Amino acid sequence: MSTTETAGKTVTVEQTGSPIRRPSEQRATLIGLGLNKLHRRAVLQDTPAVRGMIAKVQHLVRVVDEA
Repeated sequence: MSTTETAGKTVTVEQTGSPIRRPSEQRATLIGLGLNKLHRRAVLQDTPAVRGMIAKVQHLVRVVDEA
């Protein structure tokens, strides 16, 4: 996929789990996604990097919407 194909695509993620007692890498990934408290949502560009971050903390977040 080229940059022009993913320019308008977004993904909304919501934090469902706490980073307490999790490795610091997972906490940093949540902060990188723009999440830091339960039930907060972030609208992000749908890129392979963001998808990889979501996969890394998939047990702490859920994908709400893909547009």
